[in-house]
Amino acid sequence: MKRILLMVFRNLWFVPWAWCKLCYRASHTDKYTEEEQYSFIRWVDLHANKGGNVTIDVHGSANLPSEDGFMFFPNHQGLYDVLAIIEACPRPFSVVAKKEVGNIPFLKQVFSCLKAFLLDREDVRQAMKVIIDVSKEVEKGRNYLIFPEGTRSKNGNKIGTFKGGSFKAATKAKCPIVPVALINSFVPFDRNTIRPVTVQVHFLKPLEYEDYKELKTTEIAALVEKQIRETIDANVEE
Repeated sequence: MKRILLMVFRNLWFVPWAWCKLCYRASHTDKYTEEEQYSFIRWVDLHANKGGNVTIDVHGSANLPSEDGFMFFPNHQGLYDVLAIIEACPRPFSVVAKKEVGNIPFLKQVFSCLKAFLLDREDVRQAMKVIIDVSKEVEKGRNYLIFPEGTRSKNGNKIGTFKGGSFKAATKAKCPIVPVALINSFVPFDRNTIRPVTVQVHFLKPLEYEDYKELKTTEIAALVEKQIRETIDANVEE
């Protein structure tokens, strides 16, 4: 909460205008292209990070696929995760998030602008529809992000078990899977401090369809989890 207040205080001239613009864009998504929406959100994100003493340290940008139609699979540390990746990634992407997060002010408007899918984990039929819809969108060339843990780890830089079902949309779309390792992304919003923090975003080498087509989704999940865990262990500062 303290950092959010700091972000607002240091951007007093900017926040009212940006909030009004964000709400308008969230209510009129058809008036803007995906690139225009993403560019605006990224601009707001940059202001918030600068005001909140948050530095994004990006690694592996060269690993981003040259063509759109890929999916990010990051570890899930906190509410700040998506905002960290938005600053780190110049390429537009959208999100698959649990429906509860879709009611949080600011994130609600951001997800609307990104035309994100909100997943009801208690409704199997709705979850399957989301998987099918996301796979179709990826086949059309859109990029998406799914947190394969399903929920925040709430354990700092320790990660939870990745769930195979999270990878079904990717396997249906036969798209590149991009593992993303987040370090210290839990600090900005989940720690009650305003001390400067550096969040690391590591884009790892993509898994192409040929790399995983013979694997079960549970095996893909275990492989991606292993790669992210090893990256975190190698880069976290104790």
